[in-house]
Amino acid sequence: MVEPVSLGARLSALAAEHPDKPAISDHERTVSYRELDRRTNRIARGLEKSGVRQGDLVTIGLPNGIGFIEAAFGIWKVGATPQPISHRLPAAEAAAVMDLAETPILIAGAGMASTRPRLDVPDLLALAGDDAPVLDRTAPVWKAPTSGGSTGRPKLILSGSPGVYTPPEGEGLGAWKITAADTAIVPGPLYHNGPFITSVAAVTQGAHLVIMPRFDAEETLKAIDRHRATWIYLVPTMMSRIWRLPAETRAACDVGSLRTAWHLAAPCPPWLKEAWIDWLGPDVVMELYGGTEGQAATIITGAEWLAHRGSVGKVAMGEMKAIGPDGATLPPGEIGEIFMRRAPETPPTYAYRGAEARVMEGGWESLGDIGWFDDDGYLYLADRRTDMILVGGSNVYPAEIESALDEHPLVQSSAVVGLPDDDLGNRIHAIVQPWPGLTEAALREHLASRLVTYKQPRSYEFVEENIRDDAGKVRRSQLREERIAASK
Repeated sequence: MVEPVSLGARLSALAAEHPDKPAISDHERTVSYRELDRRTNRIARGLEKSGVRQGDLVTIGLPNGIGFIEAAFGIWKVGATPQPISHRLPAAEAAAVMDLAETPILIAGAGMASTRPRLDVPDLLALAGDDAPVLDRTAPVWKAPTSGGSTGRPKLILSGSPGVYTPPEGEGLGAWKITAADTAIVPGPLYHNGPFITSVAAVTQGAHLVIMPRFDAEETLKAIDRHRATWIYLVPTMMSRIWRLPAETRAACDVGSLRTAWHLAAPCPPWLKEAWIDWLGPDVVMELYGGTEGQAATIITGAEWLAHRGSVGKVAMGEMKAIGPDGATLPPGEIGEIFMRRAPETPPTYAYRGAEARVMEGGWESLGDIGWFDDDGYLYLADRRTDMILVGGSNVYPAEIESALDEHPLVQSSAVVGLPDDDLGNRIHAIVQPWPGLTEAALREHLASRLVTYKQPRSYEFVEENIRDDAGKVRRSQLREERIAASK
């Protein structure tokens, strides 16, 4: 068995193995593995001079770029834990997160307000000119992303794993199918868990990581073509916007180099998934379902999905089951709340700071998703339990309606919420970000042949702003509360 090494030691080993190989590229520059190793040695020394010690959580509020990953590896080399946040986070929210983290400094640009000492990567580099190897240290916690949670107050999700690299067995879940021969493109925001962990996987596997400053559909295709990318991280919103590009725009970029395209973080409409499988091939498209907490996960290949249309896969890590309202485990085919737990005799995968985990008897936990398993053990998700709409006694799942809405070629994105109704209890309200030319009448006609009457929206609202964030997430509860407040 290969012994794990610290993340810092792994980077140094890669630098010794292929020093001149490109490690990371962004929109401005490329650094080799040797440069990345040496720069992060300096950053680690700069962090120590700034008061960072082993075991600390250190908040990173940088935009996407090489500096973000450099900061993370510098933190690991001190034996501390990266705690990423959005560089656009309002001052009050950022302060609340940093208070939870008890971070000694904020690594961010001058545009981000902070009552704590704030240093950018150039500031940390300027504090130490010595780029020689540093003392090998291991962070007790390898990452600590934040989550707003259902209460609206931030919480930190501290990983149950230390900051170590263990060579994965094969090219499955552990390696995200990334090898040293890959060029991996990450267009998502690095403060989100998915883009962050896949970016770190790319670097520690010895691949060439390409970070985009922000997601842009056409620029993503151009980046795949320019770098001959073999691997990409996506969320369904990105997939939809790429697919909506004019056919000639997509055809102008060669994406034939891709051998793996992961999508996760949000439900993918079946029509969109099928379009991508037809485009890239069933062996390329991969999907993962799980939470940042990491108790369990499912994986499905494109080929499996074609045989189990709509599924998010079979359990590949941990355990999952569907539970009914009475607490009983449900048989295949019956819809219930999906509970999960880590594999037996394994240590906890996470710990909350700022919240208490809701753990049921036997160690089972829920992310709030509703779904069912088929006879072959494949999981199908209906929606979030908290987002389900009760309409005249019938359960309506917003994701199903959003999937039908998003199938219209003039819909950029959508969100469906339930608003109070004296007659039905709730009425279905659709919030739509349109392309020019879309009308409510066209949407009603579009849905008439796709949804039963009681699932069709009673009201529509067209908005100009993005409904989903850069990671494809949507907060339906917040959208609902805003519209109820505005109607009073």
